[in-house]
Amino acid sequence: MLLMKKRTSASPVATPTTAQQLGSLIKSARDIMRKDKGLNGDLDRLPMLTWVMFLKFLDDLEHIREQEVGLGNKRYQPAIEPPYRWRDWASKEDGITGDELIAFINNDEALRPDGTRGAGLFAYLRGLQGSESNDRRNVIATVFKGTVNRMINGYLLRDILNKVNGIHFNASDEMHTLGHLYESMLKEMRDSAGDSGEFYTPRAVVRFVVEVVNPRLGETVLDPACGTGGFLVEAFTHLQQQCQKVEDVRVLQTRSIYGGEAKSLPYLLAQMNLLLHGLESPQIASGNSLTVKVTEIGDRDRVDIILTNPPFGGEEERGIQANFPGDKQTSETALLFLQLIMRKLRRAPKPGRAAVVVPNGTLFGDGVAARIKEELLTQFNLHTIVRLPNGVFAPYTSIPTNLLFFERGKPTQEIWYYEQPLPEGRKNYTKTQPIQFEEFADCLAWWNNRAENERAWRVQAADVLKRDAEGNLLSVNLDVKNPNAKQDLEHLPPEQLADSILQKEQRIAELMGEIKAMLLTK
Repeated sequence: MLLMKKRTSASPVATPTTAQQLGSLIKSARDIMRKDKGLNGDLDRLPMLTWVMFLKFLDDLEHIREQEVGLGNKRYQPAIEPPYRWRDWASKEDGITGDELIAFINNDEALRPDGTRGAGLFAYLRGLQGSESNDRRNVIATVFKGTVNRMINGYLLRDILNKVNGIHFNASDEMHTLGHLYESMLKEMRDSAGDSGEFYTPRAVVRFVVEVVNPRLGETVLDPACGTGGFLVEAFTHLQQQCQKVEDVRVLQTRSIYGGEAKSLPYLLAQMNLLLHGLESPQIASGNSLTVKVTEIGDRDRVDIILTNPPFGGEEERGIQANFPGDKQTSETALLFLQLIMRKLRRAPKPGRAAVVVPNGTLFGDGVAARIKEELLTQFNLHTIVRLPNGVFAPYTSIPTNLLFFERGKPTQEIWYYEQPLPEGRKNYTKTQPIQFEEFADCLAWWNNRAENERAWRVQAADVLKRDAEGNLLSVNLDVKNPNAKQDLEHLPPEQLADSILQKEQRIAELMGEIKAMLLTK
């Protein structure tokens, strides 16, 4: 098992050890990339810097592994062979550069750094094949199948390689710092991503969810729509604190964290995010998690915990819809993911549990949505709904969102609701003033000592399941308002919102009529 070695003050290598120094190196590399005309904004620069850091990171890990195996007089089999290792082509300041460097990276066949001809760097990496499913070579191949080098100036690229070469990924204190730096880079990318910000969940929400679900070492954690890996990183960190011995570390590293991601850019970012936080071989499936036929999911496919913010507002093609029961087929991505999550939770020996971000429409939706919620209430225990304040995902979407917490094992008897408020004096969140973890303090205190108050209330499941005289399902409305608060128009279903607006307009018209009559009388 690979363990990061912490450097001592006697180390002969001058390694940056502070966030400021490491941040400066990364900033310098990004400044250089701004000069390359092949890159278009941060959405090109971050992936570019990520794959460069990814290869440097892998080479540092391979170097440590070689030293460890060498102590036992065994031969180490690297994931990346010469002359494609970072040390072979990138580590020398006066190494290959200009057009020769671009050709070596991009072309299917090129002159390699050792003077021979062969596959170009990306062609070689995409062709790697591992002997096992979690072999790092498979991870590398999948990462680079969705990665493109967009830099066209090989001299600027050489400058970036030299900057990144000053970052050392073989000291535990630096890994911790780099993990936080990388998260800040992801946040910056979200802030400039526009519509692509969809795969970022606010860190405060992620921390709150992991805190209350409380994964335990030995449990398996899955995010089937993991984006840049926020939930998985937080779960990994949470489990890491529970490791007491070498066997605990082995369990954490090999059979605890799983994910899936359909888009190539967030897939790459998630891999790097998890690697930087200490997960050696992230087991993230590349592709749409909805391609599995849910009726064929068996016990060995199930997990203990699912934490996720699946895409909402998207539509799936008919081929994907066909993977779901006939009476629950829909094009709406969020509803399909909710069904997948329900089927993927473990049955025994300990019932699986989930925390899922859903849009408000899921709560009051009829038709297919109602049938899915009926299954949720009758076959799962939907014990808590946390209603997030408006603007948590602003400015990327203004759609009100909720956190559903449920588990297998028994049907729902009662549902607790908790309405998370905006900070006093605030009307919304923004990019520069996002939700903070500390704002969940009251909810965390309430979680294990529940009582009804101005923010918390409960309803009986039987009261939200509406059936006709023959027992046929009519509706399942989980959009239950806080009985102790003023009516929130933002959370009303569309038809109620329209009625409310119409009533107010009618009342305004009545008042205007009264005022006009008074003026005429005078």
